[in-house]
Order: sequence, then structure tokens, then C-alpha cells
Amino acid sequence: MTAHAKTKADHSAAIRTVMAMIQTPVNTVFDAQKCPVRDVFAHIGDKWASLILQTLGYQPHRFGELKRAIPDISQAMLTGTLRSLQRDGLVHRQVFPTQPPSVEYRLSELGESLLGPVATLVVWTAEHHGRIREARASYDAENPPVKKKVAAV
Repeated sequence: MTAHAKTKADHSAAIRTVMAMIQTPVNTVFDAQKCPVRDVFAHIGDKWASLILQTLGYQPHRFGELKRAIPDISQAMLTGTLRSLQRDGLVHRQVFPTQPPSVEYRLSELGESLLGPVATLVVWTAEHHGRIREARASYDAENPPVKKKVAAV
């Protein structure tokens, strides 16, 4: 059995559920603000959130430790993403009464429940990255960027 067939078989129930959700007619006007997929994916679907979740899945970290574990994230982006994950109930922030105060971040129970799906996506990405890069290169070779004409001033 190939890895692709195994992955398909492992997720067939979830795929059927999603397909049923898509095919079910909605008797109301679509409201993007109330769409659970868009609402949650907007927070956990970016690269920084998934990296932070995976890092905290290994063990709790202080802010500086997270910054060192993900060196290409800016301090502002790390702060904002942690706040977003905390607001969603995925990360717990604990302040210790030291001088100066120290703060530790850890996954909440809800955040821990997300580790499996995120890890599955990370593994899938690693396994298929070469194929995706080849597809991009092929597409780019067949579809060169169109240069915009600049009007004379």
C-alpha cells in the first residue's frame, strides 16, 4: 500500500463528513463571519501559529525560549500570535511572581487536542514538499509572469 493510499484510507471518514457538509444545502444566506472553518483557520492556519503550537507541544516555553526556537519570527508577530492563540483557548499563559515577573506559555487541553491534526499536516507537508516544488517550477515555466506596461507620464 502506498503512503498516499494509506493517508486516504486513514482520513476517509473525515473526508466523507466534509463532503456531506459541502453538499448539504444551507437554508440561510451565507455569512463568512459565522463560518467555523474560516473563523478557526484564520488563527491556526498561518505558519507562525502552527510552529508555535508544535513548539509548545514539545514542552512549555518562556517567551525568549519561543523566540529562540523560532528565530525568524519577529517579537511583535510572536506576541500577537501568542495572544491570538491564548484568546482562542489553545495556549495558557502563566505569570510567575518573580522579580522581574516571568511568563510561561503552555498548550491548554484544547491546544493539545489540536496537536495531532497539526502534526499530520506537518508530516504531509514534509512528505510532499518536493512534489509541490516541482509542480510550482513546472507551472512557472509554462506560465511566465506578465509584465505590466507602465504608462508614459
